[in-house]
Amino acid sequence: MSNFDLFSDPDEFDIDKKTGPLADRMRPESLNQFVGQGHLVSKGKFLRRMIENDQLQSLILWGPPGSGKTTMAHIIAHSTDHNFTSFSAVFSGIKSVRAVMEQSQSRLRIYGRKTIIFIDEIHRFNKAQQDAFLPFVEKGDIILIGATTENPSFEVNSALLSRCRVLVLHALNQRQIGMIIKQALDDDKNGLGTEKLNIDEDAILLLSNLANGDARAALTTLEIAYQWTKIEEEKIDRITVEMIKEAYQKKTLRYDKTADQHYNLISALHKSLRGSHPDAALYWMVRMLEGGEDPLYVARRMIRFASEDIGNADPNALTVAIAARDAYHTLGSPEGELALAQAAIYLATAPKSNSIYAAYRQVTAVIKKTGNLPVPLHILNAPTRLMKSLDYGKGYQYDHDCEDNIAPQECLPREIRDEKFYEPSRFGFEKEIKKRLGWWEKKRSNVTFS
Repeated sequence: MSNFDLFSDPDEFDIDKKTGPLADRMRPESLNQFVGQGHLVSKGKFLRRMIENDQLQSLILWGPPGSGKTTMAHIIAHSTDHNFTSFSAVFSGIKSVRAVMEQSQSRLRIYGRKTIIFIDEIHRFNKAQQDAFLPFVEKGDIILIGATTENPSFEVNSALLSRCRVLVLHALNQRQIGMIIKQALDDDKNGLGTEKLNIDEDAILLLSNLANGDARAALTTLEIAYQWTKIEEEKIDRITVEMIKEAYQKKTLRYDKTADQHYNLISALHKSLRGSHPDAALYWMVRMLEGGEDPLYVARRMIRFASEDIGNADPNALTVAIAARDAYHTLGSPEGELALAQAAIYLATAPKSNSIYAAYRQVTAVIKKTGNLPVPLHILNAPTRLMKSLDYGKGYQYDHDCEDNIAPQECLPREIRDEKFYEPSRFGFEKEIKKRLGWWEKKRSNVTFS
């Protein structure tokens, strides 16, 4: 648990406005100072109405880093007549959770005031820890505000999630990041206003882009660039593009290969391939690779795609996807990524068909419904005298001995002989397969079961 006393005033939680990091010093103290998330905090929107009317309910704030989750929690603490305590899921165990719950309950019983419990990174709490909050949230003894960068559907217990309102925060856009940068440079009280620094417009644009929607990252980089102006022997009063590049060093893509972005980007890649958008497919694939994803994972997903969404419309797609995996395995990085790029573009531009995927699902459904149907006797082997006496193989026609190498006989169980699982599309090579199936169907049209 944090060192904050449970019954302290929220002001005591604030960072030292003179010595703290710029990103914390510039944290807004009211909704009017808040940049971004207009869908929540604009006049008449849900969160603003809830705060202004002091009608709080338990919330889960879900959004990317630097989008304002913690700031929102602190604004709520300043704006409402409730006690406030905050702790991080990284450092708190089940004993800390229970202790806070008991203190909150005592406070409510003695003083009649509820406590807002703010939990940063709530997704890091395990099931037992999350369950400890449930009865208190359910009875309304506390107001829970959880912040998470992960999808609450997967990371927050369903029982707790159903008792909280989920508010989705979006990454800030470049214009909004630019506004925050300028505010920091102009603010005489908490920012860098007394330094009278200028900044090139190109430097603002670059920093806004590098921040990738993260206000904290932008302000941290700005502060590093400012500190360098103090180190230089010659007085520098302007922040340039080169100074921002040096401060940031390398653009960090927001991507966690074990978290929500992992699923978002692989979904974007798969749907771009399916939609025959080679540029988009290449973009999302490279986003994943540059973000640290295992290239062999990407290769495996493209192999799956080759069968699921292309199939026999282009039988060579599976070969290309497997070859790309093998090429990367042989070459490694950075040369191997070109093979993955080649495969992505090939798959995106190949004719599409999900006929194999649909057929497999249909067969599975029929098997679950009909169980283990017997194999027709005429296509059973009869290696023993007993099996021959039981009519195993009786009436079987060897296709190569028949006209056009096709015997007019059925191979499905009698109960499902009219089922059609595989329906080829009219694209790519499946056009030819469709013709063949039609011709074979005519040849078998006179088949009857004995």
